[in-house]
Amino acid sequence: MNSINYQNATNFQEKQELFSSNICDNQKNSVSATSVFGKQVHITFDGDTISSDAGALLLKEIEQQIGIIDAIASVITDERDQRYVEHSLKQLLSQRIYQVACNYEDANDCNSLRDDPIFKICADKLPSTDSPLASQPTMSRFENSISMKTNYLIAKAFIDKFIGSYSEEPNYIVIDFDDSDDTVHGNQELSFFNNYFGEYCYMPLHVYEGISGKLITAILKPGKRLTGKGVMAILKRLIAHIRQSWKNTLIVFRGDSHFSSPEVMQLIKNQDNTFFVTGFTGYSTLDKFVETTVNSAKKLYETKKQSVKLYHSFNYQASSWEEPQRIVAKIEYDEHGLNTRYIVTNLVKARAKALYEEIYCKRGNMELFIKNHKTYLKSDRTSCHSFKANQFRLFLHSAAYVLIHTLQTEVLKFTEFANVTMNTIQLKILKIGAIVKELKTKINIVLPLSYPHQKIFCNSFEIFNSLRC
Repeated sequence: MNSINYQNATNFQEKQELFSSNICDNQKNSVSATSVFGKQVHITFDGDTISSDAGALLLKEIEQQIGIIDAIASVITDERDQRYVEHSLKQLLSQRIYQVACNYEDANDCNSLRDDPIFKICADKLPSTDSPLASQPTMSRFENSISMKTNYLIAKAFIDKFIGSYSEEPNYIVIDFDDSDDTVHGNQELSFFNNYFGEYCYMPLHVYEGISGKLITAILKPGKRLTGKGVMAILKRLIAHIRQSWKNTLIVFRGDSHFSSPEVMQLIKNQDNTFFVTGFTGYSTLDKFVETTVNSAKKLYETKKQSVKLYHSFNYQASSWEEPQRIVAKIEYDEHGLNTRYIVTNLVKARAKALYEEIYCKRGNMELFIKNHKTYLKSDRTSCHSFKANQFRLFLHSAAYVLIHTLQTEVLKFTEFANVTMNTIQLKILKIGAIVKELKTKINIVLPLSYPHQKIFCNSFEIFNSLRC
């Protein structure tokens, strides 16, 4: 490395700028660190059979059990000239999805990880003797080749895998709808300005099973909220598809006030064993229905000088509704004054407090599911110009969510990782340094002796070994 003169630098920042302005001799990919007891510390980047993501092999085992990547590959028509094809559809999907799961969310990462031995194994390639994985241009062409019809089939494949994740028909499920802003990266197709968020964006619709956190599907939308008819159209198809397999399951649709509409109410009225619990925007017309309860809450607060929370249930029919619906009001009075919130539902027998606290408020878990999907798996990297390509990217990140969520809830459920974020699983379970050696009859993977979660890692593979028997 060339020597750098720091004599004229007065602080650390200036030294950094001076260093950055010089060109290092990196032909041998080597640097030096602070010496220890007089011994130089020499760092090189020539370990060609070393990976930093050995934990991805756990996700490969999950895929062997649930087959989400296989399901996506099965609905994509390969229109390439097979004489020139080097990477199968499944290999392309596997490479991209496993890399997303391990925090390499950009297609550009494909270039630097083409020879990574662990990702090659995950894509069913030998770590040393097989050809490299796909490059970024190949991956980008693949993402842009997916049609909207294929995206629709992929969405159905996610729903089928959700249904298949249950060993038997469940007694009840909760279908949670929520959308999230996804800032666009330039002049992208169907990106709109959203006044609420103050930016051009998409608004992907996330659909989860609210009790388990299982992903049902994820649908990319332009940057505006769905109309009541739009919500109804998606929910109608979803319920119909679920009912093909589960005739008797009690289905509860849940969402905030944006998903409360006469179209949704009418749809669910015509469905057997199907209910809704959604937020409802309060306005002055409702004041007369809660006046007595508000006065009671105020008197209790003035007497006890403690926060008071009361519930009241009544029937109400808005002008756009075909019939009256049950409204549950939460009236809270504290040092800040009155706070009244409403929900609307067709569950007429449940107690008002239980409806609000045990059913509606539990939708707060949806924010955690979206945080895992969007923040930790970077599903907002929808930077293609084409809308259909961005929808496909959303599905790739969704597949990574399904793999990690299954690992957490089925394999790690009795460990310290049962309730952590996906980011913690990425950092402590997936990102493990390993030496990979391909021999004549086997592949040796050597992990650090100092790895702190050896027992959990080994126990996880013992579970998979048992499943293979």
